[in-house]
Amino acid sequence: MSRVLVVGAGPVGAVCALALQQQGVAAHVLEAQPADTRGDSRTLALAHGSRLILERLGVWDRLQGVTPITRIHVSQRGGLGMARLSADEMGVPALGYVLPYAELAAVLKQALDDADILVEYGVAANRIESGADAASLHAADGRVLVGPLVVVADGGRGGHSQSAHAAPKPRFERDYDQAAVVCDVATEVPHGNQAFERFTPEGPAALLPKEDGYALVWTASRAEAQRIAALPDAEFLDALYRHFGGRRGRFLHAGPRKTFPLRLSYAGSEAGGRVVRIGNAAQTLHPVAGQGFNIGLRDAWELASLAGDTPTGEIGSAAMLAAYARGRRADVIGGLGFTDFLVRVFSNDVGPLHHARGLGLLALEAFPPLKTFVARRMMFGARG
Repeated sequence: MSRVLVVGAGPVGAVCALALQQQGVAAHVLEAQPADTRGDSRTLALAHGSRLILERLGVWDRLQGVTPITRIHVSQRGGLGMARLSADEMGVPALGYVLPYAELAAVLKQALDDADILVEYGVAANRIESGADAASLHAADGRVLVGPLVVVADGGRGGHSQSAHAAPKPRFERDYDQAAVVCDVATEVPHGNQAFERFTPEGPAALLPKEDGYALVWTASRAEAQRIAALPDAEFLDALYRHFGGRRGRFLHAGPRKTFPLRLSYAGSEAGGRVVRIGNAAQTLHPVAGQGFNIGLRDAWELASLAGDTPTGEIGSAAMLAAYARGRRADVIGGLGFTDFLVRVFSNDVGPLHHARGLGLLALEAFPPLKTFVARRMMFGARG
């Protein structure tokens, strides 16, 4: 049986390959980057629904350094209204989990090895050609690999997905003219597994509990983000205290800062010619509410599940890929709309909106059904 070709061995590609094998569908994974991910300092926020996916693949219990988020505090700077979400109220062990990207990548790499899935590192995909019955992947080392389906899952891994298969023109895109400053910080008050999402006119700021401290995501205009990130430690900590407030006491320490530009891009779940894009290769979201990565894992899981339900000879067919697009549309569009709404409504200082935001947060706190709806969407997406 021909193998499904997966371009990208990052978490989304790895989950796709593992889930395909669980469904009885063989995969061959190509990754342009080296196998060693220890130098990747990114932090991930996994929703409860993503934990369930990793549990089904047998990898969740292998993860170390996972910090549960049991409560989330949502507020806006300089305004009335706040909302609190609790795992106990939702009947789940945690609303989400924070862990190093390198840890998840290493555990998934080992899972791929243990499952004897064919993975080649340091092999880029230069070109993909679609055919009626199969797709041909032209690797940088000169080989041509043929499979019934090519899954492009390397968006966000340095941008080399563009060379693997020409991305369709986005159906919708928005440049927020914002960048996120990310780093680890320590505070006077222990986090107690509580996360904070604080909206300001310049953009949202989030503190996510991570081991003994927090992972910070501080959104600002691109120019301001560069200035903030370059501040000496003491000045950076003072600026963060003024920006975020004193709910956690003083900020005591900050690790190395990095900045990432923020934009929204949606190419669509529709696929054709035996090629499908998933994760960041299909859509890019603003990090507010932590939706993007989790949508990518659901892309991978749903695609593999559908492949398992499809007769072997029909895997990668137009009918299968159309069914995948229909099944993913509500979740992806819902996540894009939810995050875009939060950024556009909360990242300004317009007077009427300022009061409306406060009333909205008060309503979220006061009406349990609304709170449950928002929490379940954050944990499970549109099907929550």
